[in-house]
Amino acid sequence: MTSTNQKISNGVKYEAVIGLEIHAELNTKTKMFCYSANDPDEKHPNINICPICMGHPGTLPVINEDAVRKVIMAGLAFNGEIAEFSHFDRKNYFYPDLPKGYQISQYEHPLVRGGSFDALGREIRIRRIHLEEDTGRLIHEAKTDSSLVDFNRAGVPLMELVTEPDFRTGEEVKRFGEELQRILRYVGVSNADMEKGEMRVEVNISLRLRGRENEFGTKVEIKNINSFKFAADAAEYETKRQSAILQRGEKVAQETRGWNESKKETFSQRSKEEAHDYRYFPEPDLPPMKFSRQFVEELRALVPELPAAKRTRFMREYELDETSAKFLAREKDLADYYEKVMSELLLHERETREVSEKNFSRPAAALLSGVFQRYQKKYAAPLSEIRITPENFAELTMLLGEEKISNLAAEETLEEMFRSGDDPSDIIEKRGLWQISRAADLEDAVRRIIAKHAGAVLEYQKGKQASLEFLIGQVMKETRGKANPKLAREIILTLAGSSAP
Repeated sequence: MTSTNQKISNGVKYEAVIGLEIHAELNTKTKMFCYSANDPDEKHPNINICPICMGHPGTLPVINEDAVRKVIMAGLAFNGEIAEFSHFDRKNYFYPDLPKGYQISQYEHPLVRGGSFDALGREIRIRRIHLEEDTGRLIHEAKTDSSLVDFNRAGVPLMELVTEPDFRTGEEVKRFGEELQRILRYVGVSNADMEKGEMRVEVNISLRLRGRENEFGTKVEIKNINSFKFAADAAEYETKRQSAILQRGEKVAQETRGWNESKKETFSQRSKEEAHDYRYFPEPDLPPMKFSRQFVEELRALVPELPAAKRTRFMREYELDETSAKFLAREKDLADYYEKVMSELLLHERETREVSEKNFSRPAAALLSGVFQRYQKKYAAPLSEIRITPENFAELTMLLGEEKISNLAAEETLEEMFRSGDDPSDIIEKRGLWQISRAADLEDAVRRIIAKHAGAVLEYQKGKQASLEFLIGQVMKETRGKANPKLAREIILTLAGSSAP
């Protein structure tokens, strides 16, 4: 029997056409249509529920204004057209995690139409963004062959973003999804934590012959993927599977499939529903919504600088390389922290008139993306909870940049700052970590090293540059990393003599 992977080797004539449906839970205090808490960290099942979100007879929903505002802000971030008129619809279907027997969603009049943003070096088009309520969570127990339902999530505000079919590979899906996630976090719309189920992806994929730009194959939907890597893997697998079917002269079935993470393959779930299967009709218990231009513009003013713009500005304003700029801009909290550090460094420059702040911009970025991240992971400290103020981090950067401490001393000081939150100068003073930068203070140590390693000195004099680096390393070891390496080099060259030409 020929495998799918073997079949694809002959399937180069087909290309994938991929669109995404991305669901993101909004970080509101309460649910979409009631006052039950919206708490993704709640561990006890069926705590955050009430008669409204459970669909009890006689209850009436009330629109969460904060959720509406957040979706509109997301639409503005993606350059979408904000509706002047919108309303909610009932989407009718039965499933155990849907307590009402229907879902309040939007169909004909979504909050946002159109839009796009550059996530792949080209514009990815957005078809629509609408607002709905989430379902409960099914928990399947293999031992008892049964399922339990947790309704804490039922009724949580859920934003659904639908793209145009502008993707061709799984890697494009992954890159787009990661940038989208960053934007939602920047705008403050959603925490978008996929491990907590706050963001889920559905991949719509079909195949067509290469060059047939206006043709589309049979669409298959892969539901409820909780990782952009898995979404990429699912898209690549499905491309291979459908290609093999078409090469056999068979037709691809229109269906909904799931993704098996352990087997790394999709599996059939059910035939694909169409819009008419859900019997949409306007929600009779909720009024339509109208939005003035003034209201929209007020929200537009609240949209912050987005990741792509911030990366570009960091490269221009702080003279950072692209890698450093991307790293610092990946999370808004980290980017804001870096800018506060740079503000302190700028203030130092103005007060001392000694150096430009740009001389410290790259050392600060390197320290944040390197040692700082290592200790943050070690101590499992979110940026919002660390004890290191931007002022103290800026001071440490200056001490390192002005060569008053060594790299090793900076690392030791930074770790203690994570533990205690103390001022870096106090830590350095207590631990005796100030760098030795006076020749008179360092000369005796260099003489001892030269006397101890006469062989290395002779090798250096014969032209072996590696021996010089060895001697410098020994001086650093002798002084417990406190020697200024440049000064140590100069003294060694003076005392040991020049190397052979």
